[in-house]
Amino acid sequence: MLKAIDIHKSYGSLHVLKGVDVAINKGEIVSIVGKSGAGKSTLLHILGTLDQADKGQVLFNGKDISRLKSKELSSFRNDHIGFIFQFHHLLPEFTALENVCIPGFIQKRPEAEVEKRAKELLDYLGLSERLLHKPNQLSGGEQQRVAVARSLINQPAIIFADEPTGNLDTASSEELHQLLFKLRDDFQQTFVIVTHNEGLADMSDRKIEMQDGRLSR
Repeated sequence: MLKAIDIHKSYGSLHVLKGVDVAINKGEIVSIVGKSGAGKSTLLHILGTLDQADKGQVLFNGKDISRLKSKELSSFRNDHIGFIFQFHHLLPEFTALENVCIPGFIQKRPEAEVEKRAKELLDYLGLSERLLHKPNQLSGGEQQRVAVARSLINQPAIIFADEPTGNLDTASSEELHQLLFKLRDDFQQTFVIVTHNEGLADMSDRKIEMQDGRLSR
């Protein structure tokens, strides 16, 4: 489904990615591990179209999305990709329901349709009693589940997660691990996860280790 070929990325004189090739299949949970500075998050951001490679290709179902113009890329990202970040990135002035709806509204889908889907997702994630709570009224684990619901609202082909359990306690981390695998099993959802959490990495269908800007063989 997703394939990266000979990805290079530098920031000034720092060569962060040094010719990375990787393929992600539909319905897979793939973890990317490695020491800090190995290039994990940079690779994730390039695969997720949040950043561009200096050299190489990113193919989605055979289409070279690395060649898309800025506006086309934004549209592609909103239609096909979901994101989960370590610090949730929920908008504090909006309720859980409103935060989940935002990507659907950006997609210009009917408001009633988006809200119905958001409520279904929040109910699926055990948050039906928290719809009208704002982020500061939610626990860290609840905030991250809201972020998961938001990542799913447009039914993306693939979800990229950057240290999704890095800001959670042990119990909430374990809960999120189980949730990701339930989403894979129930909906064939594809995940690519950058993590330092060895438990999550070992549970994944595939674990990719990065070392000094390359995939470790």
